[in-house]
Amino acid sequence: MIEELRMPTLHTAGLVAAESAVNAALRLSPHSKQALAAISERVLAVECTAPAIALYLAADSSGDLLMRGVHEAEVTTRVRGTLEDFMALAQAEDPAAELINGAIQVEGETATLLSMQKVFAELDIDWEAPLVDGLGDVLGHQLAELLRGLFSWSQQVSTSLRRQLNEFAHEEARLAPPAIALEEFYEDVASLQDQCDRLEQRLVGARRRAEKLLVER
Repeated sequence: MIEELRMPTLHTAGLVAAESAVNAALRLSPHSKQALAAISERVLAVECTAPAIALYLAADSSGDLLMRGVHEAEVTTRVRGTLEDFMALAQAEDPAAELINGAIQVEGETATLLSMQKVFAELDIDWEAPLVDGLGDVLGHQLAELLRGLFSWSQQVSTSLRRQLNEFAHEEARLAPPAIALEEFYEDVASLQDQCDRLEQRLVGARRRAEKLLVER
């Protein structure tokens, strides 16, 4: 289970304007709606630790975006960092490298993040105006900066990120032994321990016999 931090909740009503703006853009891009509908069972948690903001993004079966300030169930993917970290991501020359090697933490599967990033980058969403309208100048601007950092990359960068994340996942998989191999290793260790115990017992017996022979002489 992905670890969850306690965050102040955004009022869902304050997110309605941004959600409506995105869905209006999606209605003009059927392939984008199809892409979101394909991940309708998944939830992306975007967590800013300073200032503390949590936003949950998902899609319904028709491909409409859902933006929530509260989500009680488990999430598929969690992206966590400070506002400064997200802004650094938006300004980085290589956002793919920044996301993988920088301070932002990505937990869970990456496919959901990549799918949403591709859709929102193609739509070129203006997050600022509707978020400011719904949440006020300060919080709306902060959340817009957060989402721009996470989603406003070029298609070329998105492709690069997908490749680098896949390479990273393969490397992690190579370094982490499969469950069967671990089980066999533990069995081998247990067997070796048994052999060592038996050998120790034989050595103790041999030592006692040798000491007895010395005494008899």
